[in-house]
Amino acid sequence: MQLDVVSDTVCPWCYIGKKRLDQALEIHGGEGISIVWRPFQLDASIPPGGVDRKTYLEKKFGAERAKEVGNTIRDYGTAVGINFRFDLIEKSPNTLDSHRLIRWASTAGCQNEMVDILFRRYFEDGEDIGSHNVLVDAAAEAGMDTDIVRDLLSKDADKQLIAQEDAAARHMGIQGVPSFVINSQWVVTGAQEPETLVRMFNKLLAREAEEAATS
Repeated sequence: MQLDVVSDTVCPWCYIGKKRLDQALEIHGGEGISIVWRPFQLDASIPPGGVDRKTYLEKKFGAERAKEVGNTIRDYGTAVGINFRFDLIEKSPNTLDSHRLIRWASTAGCQNEMVDILFRRYFEDGEDIGSHNVLVDAAAEAGMDTDIVRDLLSKDADKQLIAQEDAAARHMGIQGVPSFVINSQWVVTGAQEPETLVRMFNKLLAREAEEAATS
């Protein structure tokens, strides 16, 4: 079963969804499930240098609403072991380069780990994941070749591919993340509970096994 997880690196619900997915895979065992992380930019209009996060959120939600949303997310995060530190985050970055790094991490065999690293560095450590220096440090943490990563970041490598994958997700009707795309056919949106994901895995894998037996 191919499971494409469409997410953005500055989406707190995607971080929660990642933790729940990890729990589901631990319960299930993960056998027969191939996971690929796909890009989705919630706001591609943010300039390369990022913008002040507090100003950005207040403009988007209003001051009180932004605070309420933050408190709700913090509570859900605590339940899955995430220590959201919104107070440490100074910038809302453009996430294009972080998605490029996740794509390269797939080639290096550490994509799932890289997704975790970027979420943690942004939401718990308050780092600017739009910064090339931070991204190179993240690559080093995952065991990637930092010279190659630094060189690729300095160029336009895979920028067009990221834009195409983002557009493809929207063409499928995906408007919010995280979204789970199963075998390029079915889409489930939202940070699903682990038990829900396990039931979905079991049902679809059983269907695949039945179809294979009758073909």
